[in-house]
Formats: sequence, C-alpha cells, structure tokens
Amino acid sequence: MLSKFSVQGFKNFEKKITLDFTDTKGYNFNDKYILNGVVNKGLIYGRNGVGKSNLGFAIFDIIKHITDKNIENHMYNNYINADSDSNIAEFSFEFLFDCGSVIYKYGKSNLETLIYEELFINDELFAHIDRRKSSFADINVKGAETLDTNIGHSNLSVLSYINKNALLSPDTNNACFSEFIKFVNGMLFFRSLDTNNYIGFEQGSTAILEDITKKGNIKDLEKFLNLAGVDCQLTEIEIEGSKSIGFKFKNKTIPFYSIASQGTKSLSLFYFWLQRFQESTDVTFIFIDEYDAFYHHELSELVVEKLLACSAQSLVTTHNTSVISNDLLRPDCYFMLTKNDFKSLSHRTRKDLREAHNIEKMFKAGAFNG
Repeated sequence: MLSKFSVQGFKNFEKKITLDFTDTKGYNFNDKYILNGVVNKGLIYGRNGVGKSNLGFAIFDIIKHITDKNIENHMYNNYINADSDSNIAEFSFEFLFDCGSVIYKYGKSNLETLIYEELFINDELFAHIDRRKSSFADINVKGAETLDTNIGHSNLSVLSYINKNALLSPDTNNACFSEFIKFVNGMLFFRSLDTNNYIGFEQGSTAILEDITKKGNIKDLEKFLNLAGVDCQLTEIEIEGSKSIGFKFKNKTIPFYSIASQGTKSLSLFYFWLQRFQESTDVTFIFIDEYDAFYHHELSELVVEKLLACSAQSLVTTHNTSVISNDLLRPDCYFMLTKNDFKSLSHRTRKDLREAHNIEKMFKAGAFNG
C-alpha cells in the first residue's frame, strides 16, 4: 500500500506538500478502511483550482518510467511550477508491504526526463543514480551483479532497467522490489468524463460500450443504472460493425450516446472501470478525479459505496461536501487540500470527533479550517 507521498516543484505545487496515510486516529468506527495503520479508502475535498487533479497527476507520474501502461501526456503540460527556483520536480513515495518498507524518490525536469532516482528497501539502498553527477548507477541487488551500471540515457529508469534485465535472487528485499513493481503496474487514474482519459493499469484505448458488451455485462449495467435512478432497459446493438448498447423502448431502440445525459455517460464510464475492480485484484490503487462532477447527492454516495467495496486502495476527489459523512468513512479518511497545506479532517480540529457528529455540518460551519 502507498503509505506516504510528497511532491514539490510540480505544476501548482511550488512548495513541498505531503499526503500521509499513516497519520490516523483511534476511531472505533469504519475501521475496515484502515489497514495495518494505513488509510485504504480516502476522499479528498478541495475548492476548484487548489490542485486536486494535479495531485493525482503527481502520484501517477511514476507510471511513465516504471511501467509500460497508458499515460495521457497532455495532462503533464506545464510540468515545472512556474514560481519554482528549481528546474526539477521532486517526488517521494513510501510503501508498506508484507515484506517490508519501500521508499522511492526521484526528480524529473519533464515527464520524459529523469534526473535522479533512489530506492531504499527495508532501510537498505537498493539502487541510486544522479545524472547531474554521473551516468553510473549504484545497484545493490542480489542477482544484478553482472548488469552494466552505466545506464546513461536520461529516459531510462534504473528501476525499470533492473526489473527488465536482471534475474533477481530470492530474498526479502528482492521480493519487496517485485511487490513494488506489481503495485505500480496496478495503479489506475481516471476522470468522470464521457471521454475515457486514464493513466495506468492498461494499455491503449477501448470503446466503453463495446467493452461492456463483450464482457456480457449489459444487464448488469442496466441494473447499476436502475439502482442509480436511471429507469431504462438496455440491449445490444451494432453500430458500423462494432458491438454497442442501446436504450430499448416500446417501438424502437436508440443508441446509448444519442440520448444519454452527461451524468448517465459518466456512470457508464465508472461502470467500465468497476468491471475491472470486481473482476480482478490486479488493480492496486485507484484515483478517481472529480468522480461526482455530474452526480446528485444520493448517486454520489452510491458510487462511493461501490468503490468502498473493492479491494484496492482508493482515493476520490470532490468539491461536494454532501459526501463528507461518518456514515461512509471517518474523519481521518477525509482529506482537505488547500493552497497552503494538505491534512485530514481529524488534524484540522482540536475537537474530539465522534461517530455521532455531523461532520458535514461542522465542515460548513468552518470547524475544519485550522
């Protein structure tokens, strides 16, 4: 699991900002969303323009150089913070696995170009390179002794190089390295828009409705939409030789996208990914940006509940306070991002928060502005 993340010099984050999933409280409700002392399900609230989306882009920057998974390059324009005195954006990840701890830090001048990397596993240096000083890497890995340490090219990650070229010996640190690589390959970012922009987990583009049809999930999508308050019947249709979905009426069938509202389109996109959460444990970390942009209050709760039921560590961003409730999560699972800091609600007040508290009402009254 991701236990802590920091970034500075990237997009709107001039100064260092840290997301600490381990700084939890001892609440005795909704404790299933805290695993081994780490927040497993969280919601990030922030006003428009504070950087909620950019936080997601920062976390998923790692996808570019560690994996071969999909990344939307256009999301990484204006990479370096315009007020920063440095020409490097710096990232720090901390992970906790059954085999131990992993700390990965790196700096980049743009999405493509790595400047330095260092990886510690169980407090031992696993690999390091700083191209400002040398193109030679320090690789302290059992099974990688014969690798050429002069890796040169700045687009190549030393970790990706080790993963793809070394036959690692079976030991605890190497097992942790494999867990780290597996976790990053299972990370998924997507946004609640009708266009399927996503980062991580898969490669290439897939038509949403065709995918749902091929998986045989039309009736399940219909059930999901009905549960969400969209009264409809769905059926398989063909459009220009491709499988698709239509709304079935008494006298005719109309293609889904021809009459679906923005909210219904957004729900179909959520369902497209929901299939993967439910089918596979390979999804390790989910970040949904502005998931409720087109949903009303009750529907927002339904979507959150579906996400809470999946096994992956999950974060969603919102500017809607209606989902801030102890009925869904707990105060140390709700985070508030401002232009100045990033803290959970439990660390924004001196009050002893209890399950019975209406934290949405407290939020609106300014109780968490500290």
